[in-house]
Amino acid sequence: MSTTRHLVNRQRRLATAAAERTTTTTTTATATESVTPTPPEADAAAGAPPEEAGTEPAAEPESRPKRRPPRLRIRLPAILCAATVLLGAFAAWAFTSAGSLRGEPSRQNTALTDIGRTSEVKGQITEAVGAVFSYDYASPAKADRAARTYLVGKAVGQHENMLAEVRAQAPKQKLVLTTTVTESGVEVLDGDRARLLIFADQSNTRTGKAEETTYAAAMFAVDAVRRGDTWRIAAIDTFTQ
Repeated sequence: MSTTRHLVNRQRRLATAAAERTTTTTTTATATESVTPTPPEADAAAGAPPEEAGTEPAAEPESRPKRRPPRLRIRLPAILCAATVLLGAFAAWAFTSAGSLRGEPSRQNTALTDIGRTSEVKGQITEAVGAVFSYDYASPAKADRAARTYLVGKAVGQHENMLAEVRAQAPKQKLVLTTTVTESGVEVLDGDRARLLIFADQSNTRTGKAEETTYAAAMFAVDAVRRGDTWRIAAIDTFTQ
């Protein structure tokens, strides 16, 4: 009888121990599940509302403009310094060039600035050209006086060569040569020296039995010099060799 009771008590103790072990295991598993973190993707998926069909995702806000790289701000003063040096060099070159131009004799031209002197030389040389390039077979002395009055230097010999044939033929053919200046321009005026471009009409008339007149146009340049109050022709340029 006592043996049977002993066996029953032992079975009860074993059943109680098994039940306690089962309870302990279940409690540990539950605690582990509660401590395990939930993945962020799962939280976002769980908390985010489902997207509607055909709805585009919201546009991201525009990014702020980026600041200029610091190296550009550092390079700008260097560029300005280089430009300043170049401008200074150019100004020095321009000043030197202008000084050299002012020093050249060919640049001392007052034909456009000295209106009074320009008008004076133009009027006197126009008169001189008409006198020395006109010839009348009946009064050759008049032509000689004109040559002595208006010609100097190289122009004296040039004038003799140019009118040599007229002088030779004038008594026989009774020639009258008339030169009229139609236009003149002062090309250079430098103090008491000048150069003028002359345009003239010439008529050559034979006054013999059968009077005949021929006409021609002439263009040439003269160098003039001022002697006292009178401008004289110093050289004649017919633009031919």
